[in-house]
Amino acid sequence: MRYPIAIELGDGKHAYGVVVPDLPGCFSAGDTLDEAIANAEEAILLYLEDAADAGKAPVAPTALEKLRRRKEWRGWTWGVVEVDIAKLSSKATRVNITLPDRLLDTIDRHARQHGESRSGFLARAAIEALSRDAA
Repeated sequence: MRYPIAIELGDGKHAYGVVVPDLPGCFSAGDTLDEAIANAEEAILLYLEDAADAGKAPVAPTALEKLRRRKEWRGWTWGVVEVDIAKLSSKATRVNITLPDRLLDTIDRHARQHGESRSGFLARAAIEALSRDAA
C-alpha cells in the first residue's frame, strides 16, 4: 500500500517531521529526509499492526491530490511511502484457491508489472476491499 505523507522540512537545527494524514497520531522524524521517510514506513507498520491486533482492517490510503487540497496541509511538502503489508504478519499460511486461468494470468501479469508477488497482490487487494467495507 502507498500512504501519502506530509513532510515538515528540517534544517541544520531542526529534524524533518513526517505526518501520515490517513492514520491519526502516526508520525515520525529524522535528522535527514531519507531517515524521516524510513522512520515513517516503520511508524505506519506499527500503526497498522496495532490496528490488526485490535481487529481493525487497515485504513485505505487517501489520494494524494485530495489531501493536498485540505487547508490544514497547506505549505507542507508531500511524499508517498510504500508499505509492504506482508510485514504485518510473522506467519504465512498457505491456502488453496480456485480461479479461472484467464483471471490468474491477468493477476500474475499485473503483479509482475508492479513488482509484487501473486500472494502480495491478492493480500493487498483483500485488505483494500476490507478497508472500503469498514469505512
